[in-house]
This record gives sequence, C-alpha cells and structure tokens, in this order.
Amino acid sequence: MFSTLKGMLVTLSTTLRKPVTAQYPKQHLPLQERQWGFPALTWDGDVGEPYCVGCMVCVRMCPTQCMSGEMIDNPLHAEGKSTRRKIIGEFEINLGRCILCGICVEVCNFDAIEMSHEHEISHYQRNGRRTDLPLLLEMGKKFQRESNWLPPTKKKAAVAAAAKAAAAPAVEAGAEGEAATAEESSEKEAEA
Repeated sequence: MFSTLKGMLVTLSTTLRKPVTAQYPKQHLPLQERQWGFPALTWDGDVGEPYCVGCMVCVRMCPTQCMSGEMIDNPLHAEGKSTRRKIIGEFEINLGRCILCGICVEVCNFDAIEMSHEHEISHYQRNGRRTDLPLLLEMGKKFQRESNWLPPTKKKAAVAAAAKAAAAPAVEAGAEGEAATAEESSEKEAEA
C-alpha cells in the first residue's frame, strides 16, 4: 500500500514540473566548446589565404575517402607576401560520407583543418552535401570567430610561454634545494 502511494507521488511530481525538452527547429540550445561538427578549413587573416598548403595528408588518411583536393602554386609567394610556396586550389568534402572521426585534424601539420561547430547542413539531393573550398573556408572563418582558436604561430608561442612559466618554479626549487644541500655539506665539514 505504502509503495503504491509512493509511486503515485513520484508520478504526480514529474507531471507538475516544467518540461525540459527543447523544441529543436525553433529553439537552439547552445553548443559546448568540445562539440564536433563537420571539418572546415582555417583562414590566415594576416596574409589573406588559407593555412592549407595542399599536402593532401588528410585526403590520404581519411578512412571514408570523402575528401579530394588539388594543390597549386601560391601567387602570393611569387610576390613575396607569403611563405607558403604551394596552396590549396580546389578542395571538396562529401559531408554525407564524413564520419566526424577527426583524423584529418590530427594528421594536419599546419593546423589548416579543424572540426567546426557546424552540424546543421541538410539537403534534399543525394550529392547535395558536397562542400567546396569557399564554403569550407567560410565555415572555418565562422569557427575561428566563435571559438578561442589560435593561429599556429601564436599557439606555439603560448605553449612555449606556458612551458617556460612551468619550468621557472622548478628551476627555483632546484636552486633552493642545491643551496640547502651546499649549506648542509658546509656544516658537516665544519663539524668534522
């Protein structure tokens, strides 16, 4: 009898509370920073070109082979404005085949491809989810604006500064330890 009343109270308490369901197409919940969307190419705003040099490592490593690309000579390198000799000329990802594994991001040596927060790309055509270079760059620019994305040069500087800051207390502690050891040894010599 008591367990029946207890069960009825649980049911009543859940029926009286506010619903927690988001009405998806009309109401969008905020995405977490760790949320993975589709891959996107990043943009170097200092030079005015993509970070991608067209090495095609991501294309070769993709388990579903959903990427294709073409490398061209960089016109900005010929003018002396860029250090990249080659640059991506054409790039395409079939987002219908992409499994969002992130391998392309891991193997990229230039931080040129990132997993964006874009996940609402739908089409009615079977091949409508093929995205070309301009759309991938636009997705990347949007991701760079909305996240705490750092360019590779600034990321290396931040990592080096953090390592230096972490090493400084260890060096100071090591110097204090050496000084204490030197004092102990001089005290022992004085006693002897």
